[in-house]
Amino acid sequence: MIKVEDIKKSFGNLQVLKGIDVTIRKKEIVAIVGPSGAGKTTLLQIMGTLMQADQGTVWFNSKEISRLREKQLAAFRNNEIGFVFQFHHLLPEFTAMENICIPAFIAHKPRREAEKMASELLAMLKLTERANHKPSELSGGEQQRVAVARALINKPSVVLADEPSGNLDSANKNELHKIFFKLRDELDQTFVIVTHDKELAGMAERTLQMKDGQIV
Repeated sequence: MIKVEDIKKSFGNLQVLKGIDVTIRKKEIVAIVGPSGAGKTTLLQIMGTLMQADQGTVWFNSKEISRLREKQLAAFRNNEIGFVFQFHHLLPEFTAMENICIPAFIAHKPRREAEKMASELLAMLKLTERANHKPSELSGGEQQRVAVARALINKPSVVLADEPSGNLDSANKNELHKIFFKLRDELDQTFVIVTHDKELAGMAERTLQMKDGQIV
């Protein structure tokens, strides 16, 4: 489903990625692990079109997205890729429901359709009673589940997660990890997860170990 070929990226004189080849299959949960500075987040951002590689190609469902222009990329990113980060990045002035709906509104989906999908996701993630609460009224685990729902609202081909449980306590971390597998089973969702969490990496179907800008 996703294929990156010979991806290279440098920042100044520092070569962060040194020719990465990766294929991600549909409904797969893949963990990317390795020490800090190995290039994990850079690879994830290039895979998610948030950053351009210096060399190499990125394919989504046999479409070479490396060649898309900025407006095309933005539309593709909003519809095909969901993002979950270590810090949830919810907008503080909006409710959980409103935060989840934002990507759908950007994609010009009707309000009724967006809110229906958001309600379904809230129910799936056991957040229905928190729909009208703002982020400051939610626990850390609840905020991250809202961020997961927001990533899923447009039914993306893949969810890319960067240290998604890194800011959570043990109980919320375990709950979030279970949610990823539930979503894979119930929604046929694909996940690529950068993590330092050994438990999450151990649960993944495949683990990619990175070191010094390469997969080892």
